[in-house]
Amino acid sequence: MLGIPTKEDKFFALFRQCTDVVCEATEKLETLFTQDSVSEEDAEAVHELEHKADDITTEIVDRLNSTFITPLDREDIYTLAQVLDDVVDHSQGAVERMTLYKTQKPSIATQEIVHNIVLASKEIKKAFLCLNNIHFKKSEILAATEKIYQLESAGDKLYRHEVARLFECEKDPIEIIKWKEILEHVENTLDHCETIADLLKGVVLKYD
Repeated sequence: MLGIPTKEDKFFALFRQCTDVVCEATEKLETLFTQDSVSEEDAEAVHELEHKADDITTEIVDRLNSTFITPLDREDIYTLAQVLDDVVDHSQGAVERMTLYKTQKPSIATQEIVHNIVLASKEIKKAFLCLNNIHFKKSEILAATEKIYQLESAGDKLYRHEVARLFECEKDPIEIIKWKEILEHVENTLDHCETIADLLKGVVLKYD
């Protein structure tokens, strides 16, 4: 009947909800990384977004288990949902450690990496908005994946330089341990954005 969403529509709607949470979490990450410190309240706000992403992922998996015909390959739907959730998980992990370790404001380079994550998240959202019309929106999806690759490459260079700077300039070994762990979570967040780009590119090729 007209106006009633199909099961296909529901998968794409859930993906859109998840990308909204991804963008919200990474934008919150960027805001917190420009502050002098991260409060427990700030950390809890990001933790709530992580729970929201978990709930959406669970709903996608449950729907996969109860749906006979899916709009994309089951494995693609499952993996895309899991990696979207991973982006939020690592964002939350970075914020959690900032709070636990009572760190000060991150370096400019670290803030730039996080900004790349935000931009990559927006490209992910653009691509997922095109996913339900994959045959006609192929070029838009591939353009988004290419932008994500560029952002990840730039972020990877910043990460390597920042780790090198940390070991060269920081005299306190405890601070080195703290920031290296935080940087690893930030880098993993961006790496998972690249993984999503890989998956999306693979999906486009399947349905070309």
